[in-house]
Amino acid sequence: MNVFEKFQTVIILSAVGIGLLLGQFVFFETYAESFIVPFLLLMLYGLFLTIPLQHLKDAFKNRKFLNTSTLINFVWTPLVAWGLGAIFLADHPALWIGFIMLMVTPCTDWYLLFTSIAKGNVPLSMSVLPINLILQVVLLPVYLFIFAGTIEPIPLSIIGESIVLVLVIPFALAHLTRFPLRKRKAFLNEKLVPFFATAQIFFLSLAIMAMFASQGKYLLDNLEVISTLLLPVLLFFGINFIVAQTMGKVLKFSYEDTVSLSLMTIARNSPVSLAIAVVAFPDRPLIALALVIGPLIELPILALVSQLLLSLRKASIGEI
Repeated sequence: MNVFEKFQTVIILSAVGIGLLLGQFVFFETYAESFIVPFLLLMLYGLFLTIPLQHLKDAFKNRKFLNTSTLINFVWTPLVAWGLGAIFLADHPALWIGFIMLMVTPCTDWYLLFTSIAKGNVPLSMSVLPINLILQVVLLPVYLFIFAGTIEPIPLSIIGESIVLVLVIPFALAHLTRFPLRKRKAFLNEKLVPFFATAQIFFLSLAIMAMFASQGKYLLDNLEVISTLLLPVLLFFGINFIVAQTMGKVLKFSYEDTVSLSLMTIARNSPVSLAIAVVAFPDRPLIALALVIGPLIELPILALVSQLLLSLRKASIGEI
């Protein structure tokens, strides 16, 4: 992890603050919205470019871990997200949709940092990334149709158009980039991929800055959004942490593999959902804001969980 990835939380928080400040000026408030999607597209292009699909076979070397993480992330987690939303967000349908979109997409980047901090199995976590990325791209429209569709009708055409624009196109472009550069692997792996690996956080931050510049006044007038989301988000993390730890013990995973499972089932990949939300629900800013506010709660939780896991490791070593 480079220095920029280590300070993602600070960079994102700074982007939020700068966006809110710029949003007080009419010029930025008026034009900032038009920059959100382009920055997100660049971020997603970089994300897809840095995860080569030829490593898919690595995920199948530990079938027990792959099956467990897949079931938790793509079967259990959507049900929990919908259930928590039904309990706490039934009176706020836009936040409920945003909450579901946030929670059904596993993280594909920063959780590796916290896995490393907690002394987890980073290579194992990396091997599952392509599977998680493909499944969330394929299943997100299904989750939207099934779960969000119970909150309010969402036309399949809108979901389809947004998926093609913000996921299929950057995904295709990323792998079309790899094809002509297959004979220039040094440039691809030593120049282009490292650049976009670092630049992703800046493109995401610029998108967040533009979003808060365009919707900052709306958020400031609706600050209860943060308090409304806080409890279901914390409960989601707590429930999934307990589930991952329990499954790790039942299946006799090592400490390192259990750490990987725990952080993989807690961390969420809001940029993917954020891109969909901006395109699919341009007139529902609370959906997108929920996807920006969520990580501001999530990142400190991941830091605390990584320290908790280290404490559990020390305690278990002490018992031995």
